[in-house]
Amino acid sequence: MDLNWSEIFGITVSPLELVVRGTAMYVFLFIIFRVVMKRRVGSIGMADILILVIVADAAQNGMAGDYRSVSEAFILVGTIIFWNQFTDWLAYRVPALRSVLEPAPLLLIDKGQILWRNMRKEYMSESELLSKLREHEITNIKEIEKAYMESDGQITVLKKKS
Repeated sequence: MDLNWSEIFGITVSPLELVVRGTAMYVFLFIIFRVVMKRRVGSIGMADILILVIVADAAQNGMAGDYRSVSEAFILVGTIIFWNQFTDWLAYRVPALRSVLEPAPLLLIDKGQILWRNMRKEYMSESELLSKLREHEITNIKEIEKAYMESDGQITVLKKKS
């Protein structure tokens, strides 16, 4: 059994083309997941899903031979990881961009009252909210001073002081 090492590790597609393709796909999915969809209650971070899906697909294509070599898959995966890290770094270093790159916490309950308008923005039902509140051992909304949906979809609850 002979291995064709140049087919496994050789580069048949321009590395620049792979970087451009990886960048274009990352930007497109980033806009969809982080800007348009923003967050979903109780889910893992959208950026996490983005990275898992793209990297898995890019790596699969490299292994399956669509790019013809694993080296090309390495370049594509590296490009995607770079943009993810760069976006997180940018959000950390440039506070003015943070509101675009990461949504601000959204107030869902204020002084024991559900803010239905904000609930509608996130397509969150009352039963979903109540389920999340039960995770915080809260059964009565009147006990809550404020409740926020965080950028990662988690609910933060601040109870009223007795």
